[in-house]
Amino acid sequence: MGSYEIVPYTYAVDGGEEDEYIVDIADSVRAVERLLNYQFKDKKLLEEALTHSSYTDSASYQRLEFIGDAALGLAISNFVFLAYPDLDPGQLSLLRAANISTEKLARVAVRHGLHRYVRHNAAALDEKVRDFALAVEQEDDKVVHGGMVKAPKVLADIVESVAAAIYVDCKFDLEALWVIFRHLLEPIVTLDVLQEQPQPVTMLFELCQKDGKHVDIRHWRKGEKNIASVYVDGKFITSRSSEQKENAKLHAAKAALDKLSHGKSNDKMSVDIYCGSSGTNEIEGAKQKLHELCGKKRWPKPSYRIEREVGPAHERKFICSVQMGTVDGVLFVAGDEKSRVKDAENSAASLMIRGLQESKYTNI
Repeated sequence: MGSYEIVPYTYAVDGGEEDEYIVDIADSVRAVERLLNYQFKDKKLLEEALTHSSYTDSASYQRLEFIGDAALGLAISNFVFLAYPDLDPGQLSLLRAANISTEKLARVAVRHGLHRYVRHNAAALDEKVRDFALAVEQEDDKVVHGGMVKAPKVLADIVESVAAAIYVDCKFDLEALWVIFRHLLEPIVTLDVLQEQPQPVTMLFELCQKDGKHVDIRHWRKGEKNIASVYVDGKFITSRSSEQKENAKLHAAKAALDKLSHGKSNDKMSVDIYCGSSGTNEIEGAKQKLHELCGKKRWPKPSYRIEREVGPAHERKFICSVQMGTVDGVLFVAGDEKSRVKDAENSAASLMIRGLQESKYTNI
């Protein structure tokens, strides 16, 4: 492959550091081909794989993501099946899930810089990707079940879409996909790594069994999403969703561990605050006010996440949640639908403040 120069544009991140994004799609295609050490016969496939749904001037990666998810899942299934001939199906499933989870694939995207080549018109993505990328820089290579910052799904989508572009370009040859793409997935999560980092589901059951409590993880589907809900002694603790059932279970167990561990340290259960729709009573600047409240109370900083995206791409709305620790445990609130992530986070913060005002925290 001939030499060429990539001309990036930059934007400043916290602390004055800069990240680079590639402007021209032709430059992006050449850069990713060099990363993969593979030249596409149909470069339009890779262009599509590098186009987010918010970029309306070209076909997005959504169709490729669909086939890429399945192709990577099968490729990893084949790998662990052959590499571990004595493992039972349950352990093989855990290995597969660890290697194709959103957390794993998002880290692949960041460590190889794939996010820099994606065309999009969603400013909110930049902030979330930046925060996650900065958190990943502080990690080692053995993070299996997620770190301090939740992985943005868009990063995993990029990896799946690029894999799909290769798969289709190779005329659906799974072995060729594996040969070309495997190095991006390194280090592969092995059985030894899983044993070093106990699986959240196992840890959850062990934690509750010590206290004589019964754990029940219930599964159900909503559209294309698998949802796992954790109950302890019949009481709802939390829910998480994923396109894959095993990953939904992992995320739900991890979230439950976080809640129960905080609650246990304070000898109380964590709770979910429920409030009605904020409507016109939403607090302006609620996110900043909640941040200041946590500082005043010496509580950990609140954390936000996108719980759900609704509507078509051109009218997308977001529902965000906020979670925060107090002396009485972990509090959780989901906000109203908003057209911008920033506004959805403010809605959740507003409802959290209202809930605290209506509870025993009357002096805030």
